[in-house]
Amino acid sequence: MSVFLFKRLLTFLATLAVASVLVFSVLELLPGNVAQVMLGETATPEATRALEQKLGLDRPAPQRYAHWIGGLLQGRTANSFSYDTPTAELIAERLQVTVPLAVLAMGLTTVLALALGIFAASRHNQVGDVGVMAASQLGIAIPSFWFAILLILLFAVKLQWVSAGGFPGWRGEDGDGLSLATALQGLKSLLLPAIALALVQAAILARVTRSAVLEVMREDFVRTARAKGLSRRATLWKHVLRNAMIPVLTIMGLQFANLITGTIVVENVFVLPGIGRLVFQAIANRDLVVVRDVVMLLVAAVVVVNFCVDVLYALVDPRLKASDA
Repeated sequence: MSVFLFKRLLTFLATLAVASVLVFSVLELLPGNVAQVMLGETATPEATRALEQKLGLDRPAPQRYAHWIGGLLQGRTANSFSYDTPTAELIAERLQVTVPLAVLAMGLTTVLALALGIFAASRHNQVGDVGVMAASQLGIAIPSFWFAILLILLFAVKLQWVSAGGFPGWRGEDGDGLSLATALQGLKSLLLPAIALALVQAAILARVTRSAVLEVMREDFVRTARAKGLSRRATLWKHVLRNAMIPVLTIMGLQFANLITGTIVVENVFVLPGIGRLVFQAIANRDLVVVRDVVMLLVAAVVVVNFCVDVLYALVDPRLKASDA
């Protein structure tokens, strides 16, 4: 298993290195002048050149790339062009919304998908199975932003159970620390966005779970367990699920990464001050420093999640341990 994880670690580092070059290069190829955008069309060439020198845009691209990567390795980031604040502070502040939203959405996705997938597999070709598959097909077909609008119309406009958007924060109005009341208010404002994000992911994961469970249930060791007198329910929970979790873990890892990177649209629908709204505003202001660091963070999040899935593989699948021997 150690060899397997070592190879995955090397792949992890190589992917980050290649991704950093691609992110920097793509943003460098974008047309336009950041200094000109910040100063406006009436700015003089002298003022534009002075701002370029202040922002370091007059230096060669390789030098700016080395400075960027060196700063990241030292835990230091450049100042945002628009906010005049280190991007690390901006991102850390917005992650307080995006990470809880993604975790809540992933929790809803996991609970719904595993329950529905196992339910459908245990009732293969019956009414319950057909119903779950039909509902999952509908969930896959509905875009998350459109479902978000429907949720707002129903629960915020018609029923008025929750607000249509915004985030009250994790602290009270007097600036006190996190309390149960403020935590519940924050989670309440994230509930509808999390449901909107979880719908499509749960529909996909439910179908994968059903297929994986059905495939394992046809294996010889399952028939042997049943022949020894083990009940269908006990066989499902003790023998089938662990072996069926390998493809499910793959999809779950990819989905969690997608939930983190896919909050841009939903956060803007619900006016949430998260990473998605930050990168949307940075693109509008042509604040490429923020865009670059946010995109690199999202790439790193995807790679880290995939690495964690590989570690779970090594723990769940005994064949990886055997191959390391």
